[in-house]
Amino acid sequence: MFAVAVNAVVVVLGGLIGTLFGKLLKDKYASAIMTALGLCTLYIGFSGALKGENVLIAIAAMVLGALVGTALNLDGAITRLGERAQRLTRARYGQVAEGFVTASLLFCVGAMSVTGSLEAGLSAKFDTLYAKSALDFAAAIMLASTLGLGVVLSAFTILVYQGAIALLAGLIAPLLSVSAINEMTCVGSLLIIALGLNLLKIGSFKVADLLPAILIAPALVSIIALF
Repeated sequence: MFAVAVNAVVVVLGGLIGTLFGKLLKDKYASAIMTALGLCTLYIGFSGALKGENVLIAIAAMVLGALVGTALNLDGAITRLGERAQRLTRARYGQVAEGFVTASLLFCVGAMSVTGSLEAGLSAKFDTLYAKSALDFAAAIMLASTLGLGVVLSAFTILVYQGAIALLAGLIAPLLSVSAINEMTCVGSLLIIALGLNLLKIGSFKVADLLPAILIAPALVSIIALF
């Protein structure tokens, strides 16, 4: 759990540095950085999506995830979080919510997040999470320079998500096979692609409503494995 806390702390530090740095940027530079981040986000998304091994699992997870997320109105929950954060900062709601969702997905979707947390929980090996923390620190600075305080809030997601995996590693490790992690990464990466399109102002997808798909994908892999 210590390495998970380190990961969250460096994201907070990077996010605060980036937020302060972003206030010094002129609009034209902020716009250029946003375009660069959007393109990089698309690259990350497409790279991760190719790790999927069964397109039917991805389709089923996305459809079921959309139904569950819409029913729970997860996008509305993010909206309320953004409104609360807006009371504490001068940042616009859109930036706070967008920064929170974008950073949360980028920092928590992928093999390093899952395997690093499992290693920490099962064998107290922290190398993977420390390496991830270094990468997340740099990414947090760049993201927060344009998306602001929402990136800092993503540290809470890291604590909950990676902390849960580390604490429950002994129980969930048998369920998270290589195939399950690959499908989880694939589906999460599809959401990252949607985020990239949002950053580039090409779309306005309610990505939060699709979040359940990330958990549904490995569950489907486990169910199929039974047969």
